Amino acid sequence: MKYYAIIVAGGSGNRMQTETPKQFLLLKNLPVLMHTIKAFAQSDTQPKILLVLSKDQQSYWTRLCEEFNFHIPHEVIDGGKERFHSVKNAIQTIEEDSFVAIHDAVRPLVSKSLIDNSFKAAEAQGSVIAAVQSSDSVRILRNEKSSALKRDEIYLVQTPQTFSLSVLKEAYHQDFADHFTDDASVVESIGYGINIIEGERGNIKITYPIDLELAELLLKN
Repeated sequence: MKYYAIIVAGGSGNRMQTETPKQFLLLKNLPVLMHTIKAFAQSDTQPKILLVLSKDQQSYWTRLCEEFNFHIPHEVIDGGKERFHSVKNAIQTIEEDSFVAIHDAVRPLVSKSLIDNSFKAAEAQGSVIAAVQSSDSVRILRNEKSSALKRDEIYLVQTPQTFSLSVLKEAYHQDFADHFTDDASVVESIGYGINIIEGERGNIKITYPIDLELAELLLKN
């Protein structure tokens, strides 16, 4: 069986309060995105890596690879208007029967074991996503009134999200909709069930400045 990893790097630096896109910020003296690619390259599954970048960031990425002597093989795919279109562009380049893991570029601490377990679970169960159970109390706000939800029924979704190529091609053949917040929601919208595998507390998404500080601490440990 063939394996692919689509790494989606479309983020800006807005919430990080910096002009530099989050995936290019330095984490332990290496751009965040390079940590993410290294994680997949070091996994036992050894997927072919497809990096989705907007066209206006590709030359900068090339310069970074030269500057940091980064030579892990990967193919750069043009990003689209929305994340949906970026993933779709990458999927369209894959032709052989395979399983595909889709991962946020700004989740650089994903472990080798979570990557390999995601592929293994997808082969056995079908569509799978990594998620962790909420450790906080959760409330929902509707019409200015809040109500409690059952914490043990709430999962915080992460990536990788892993599917067979045939399911992804079918799902991404549909038109974009605003409620597509991740790949699981795209696949689920055409009737497929989504299975959850245990994610990792350390598999954080770099969104705010404090996330980068936390990632530095986690890498030290």
